[in-house]
Amino acid sequence: MEVEDNKIGLISGEGEFPVILARSLKDKNYEIIAVCFSNGQKERLKKFVSEVFKISIGQLGKLIKIFKEREVKNLVFLGKIDKSYALRVGIPDFKALALWKNLKNREDNSILKSVIEELEKEGFVVRGPSEFLQEFLTPEGIFTKRAPTAEEWEDIKYGFKIAKIIGSLDVGQCVVVKDKMTVAVEAMEGTDATILRAGRLRKNTVVIKVAKPIQDLRMDLPVVGLKTVETLVKSNAKVLVLEAGKTFFLQKEEAVKLANKHKISIVGYNSKEENE
Repeated sequence: MEVEDNKIGLISGEGEFPVILARSLKDKNYEIIAVCFSNGQKERLKKFVSEVFKISIGQLGKLIKIFKEREVKNLVFLGKIDKSYALRVGIPDFKALALWKNLKNREDNSILKSVIEELEKEGFVVRGPSEFLQEFLTPEGIFTKRAPTAEEWEDIKYGFKIAKIIGSLDVGQCVVVKDKMTVAVEAMEGTDATILRAGRLRKNTVVIKVAKPIQDLRMDLPVVGLKTVETLVKSNAKVLVLEAGKTFFLQKEEAVKLANKHKISIVGYNSKEENE
């Protein structure tokens, strides 16, 4: 995938994935200007980008100014934003406050969609990370030695429908099911906390992670990695289902190795009904 010039603006949340993107773009001779929200992430990004700026969550005007002053047109969002933390410590500037007040609701997709629209009004082009990182998207198939049992396949089909319904309400990307019962639904706490909460209620569960039907695929595609499988082990879950083609799977080799050790099945899945 190529852009009109070699400059990319990276708006980085937390985690390893923005660093992976920055390293990949640098290897492809892009110049990366990054904005992030913590000193730790700034340090992780430093060696892969031309410049990196740490700003407070909510400083939308400052973010726009940084990229405009450096004549950056193409922007990519990637990384985890802890919404509960952002609500506690974020101090919105006038531009962010106006956007916040005009939201119909304040669920994730609504916020992200409004941010994209505001950036596009300012002349930026917002691109999806999948344009640059196709190799990390989950294909269809079973990646582990153990395949799901017949009963687990029934839970997969059931849970996938539930996950899409929950996602259509812009609530979360993950549900946990067992015996065709919904054990836990992700909200503000995030996927790992949802899995651990489910583990306190039921064992041998099926964990399903999907993209929201309503979400803009340029932002907030589901991401899992080694930590996700470590959480499955802690919660005694038995199956991890990732929506094929719409979920990033990081540290795949290490994650599958750990899953095999604990007889956990990992599946890339697309519902036939979803595609009809």
